Amino acid sequence: MSLAAETPSIDLRSIAAQERPARIFAAFESLAAGESIDLLSDREPLALRARFMQQWPGKFSWDVLQAGPAQWRIRVGRVAAGKSCCGCCGG
Repeated sequence: MSLAAETPSIDLRSIAAQERPARIFAAFESLAAGESIDLLSDREPLALRARFMQQWPGKFSWDVLQAGPAQWRIRVGRVAAGKSCCGCCGG
């Protein structure tokens, strides 16, 4: 029986607001196609999703694993070239 590798996570609640984007984007850029990271937040990260859509259109996936009210858990993945985007546009 093999254990699947656990998805790494970033707890945004423990990081100063001004430091969050750099940490998140550096972690995302270090992912290989098919890999993902989980983000934990105390609120829905709508602005963050908008930034991903602007910087990496069609190159990321966005899955809400837990939708509040006290905690949000989002899985952001690096999508291989030619795959569909996050689904916001119906792609």
